[in-house]
Amino acid sequence: MTDEKVVEKLISANRKATFDYSILERYEAGLALTGTEVKSARDGKVNIKDGFARIDNGELYLYNVHISPYSFGSYNNVDPERKRKLLLHRREINRLMGRLTEGNLTLVPLRIYMKGNVVKAEIGLGRSKKAFDKRETIKKREVNREIRRALTDRK
Repeated sequence: MTDEKVVEKLISANRKATFDYSILERYEAGLALTGTEVKSARDGKVNIKDGFARIDNGELYLYNVHISPYSFGSYNNVDPERKRKLLLHRREINRLMGRLTEGNLTLVPLRIYMKGNVVKAEIGLGRSKKAFDKRETIKKREVNREIRRALTDRK
């Protein structure tokens, strides 16, 4: 076996997800895509801002993720907003089903990236933040920014 490092290339990140949700667990899942979707994803034409994941009939699907049609795809292109299957092990899906029944938890796509030649999605099991939690997050961010500014000014 060779010890080659697999290169990850970020395609799309959902920065708003970490602001709206407190992420409890993260999962790496494969994404079942057609050939033209993979080519479009490789070009970075993916929007996951409004996306979410749901378990249907014991299988995990990704909804509201927009992958633009491939420009050279002709009749091979599929609906840009179709539901896409996420590939996880059965025990991971069962664990997620158990956690989701506890209540107030959501599966949110955090980022979509290429790992080698494979398209992967990182999904997070998150709890929705309240308005005061969001204000607290903004306050922490601003305090950290001020500290960094003060440290760079001292140098």
